[in-house]
Amino acid sequence: MAAGSCPRVLLVEGADDKHVVRHLRPHGTGMPEFDILDKGGFDALSRSIGPEIKAPGRVAVGILADANDDPHARWRAIADRLRSAGIEPPDVLDPAGAVIDGRPRAGVWLMPDNQSDGELENFVEKLIPDDDPVWPLAGNYIDGIPGDARKFKRGKSLRATIHAWLATRAEPRKMGAAIGAGDIDAARPPATTFTAWLRAVFD
Repeated sequence: MAAGSCPRVLLVEGADDKHVVRHLRPHGTGMPEFDILDKGGFDALSRSIGPEIKAPGRVAVGILADANDDPHARWRAIADRLRSAGIEPPDVLDPAGAVIDGRPRAGVWLMPDNQSDGELENFVEKLIPDDDPVWPLAGNYIDGIPGDARKFKRGKSLRATIHAWLATRAEPRKMGAAIGAGDIDAARPPATTFTAWLRAVFD
């Protein structure tokens, strides 16, 4: 472990995950300090699990990844890495996230909710107020873009919709900053379940 780094680390796939967690963290009462390490994709995150767990002085390691289209396969891939590092995970991922006691303690959360297909944007979607008048309009706008004019990847319509919605805010901003500004409600599930998981892993 590098000199001066925190003994508690959360491994994430990318910059958006890091940004969202950084803005959710203050909403967790009594949240302990931990570093958020952007690993630049799932493959790199997966390879880093063993070395991060075995780093000298490590107290806790959290692992945050997208379920994508197969949460069971993603959980198995992470569980195999944990076993190789001497951590025995449960057979099934808890809907509230995995917290595995040991030295160090390990935790796993699969976006959006440890059960469903999806990614960070599916998690953020659930934090947008139900009565927001712009959200359905943003969806209509994205849905109305002809296929040959779409520049975003197939299967990323939700991401495009969220960013279209963010563009309508008083000060357009990233997902994480929108949490800090109150445009995205950190008091709604699954954000409260997620911050409770963070506390359980790092406390």
